[in-house]
Amino acid sequence: MIMLTQSGSEGETPRWNPRYHLGQIVRHRRYGYRGVVVEFDLSCKADQAWYQSNQTQPDRDQPWYHVLVDGSSNSTYAAQTSLEADKSSAPIIHPYLEHFFTEFTGDRYVRNDRPWPSPDDTGE
Repeated sequence: MIMLTQSGSEGETPRWNPRYHLGQIVRHRRYGYRGVVVEFDLSCKADQAWYQSNQTQPDRDQPWYHVLVDGSSNSTYAAQTSLEADKSSAPIIHPYLEHFFTEFTGDRYVRNDRPWPSPDDTGE
């Protein structure tokens, strides 16, 4: 089971609803890379230093997605307004697909119950 991260105070309604789902293939609007959504937060959880070093600084108060980037071993953390649904049915090539997903159905990946690592889990 995937636990959603809530932004704001307990009981507060988020301003945005997530547009993309776990396992959905997306494309970055500015940089053009494709990837698959592994996890999301209802608002940006990155620290201020990371956010300030970002070339663009989309609104922090919107869903942000952990995305495995196709054709590499990279992952990104992208704002909802920076992404769009990918129209192709081509699978993603990434070394961690099998860690987070059980299968590809032809248009999306089926997410397993392994959580996205927290900074405490990765030593960062």
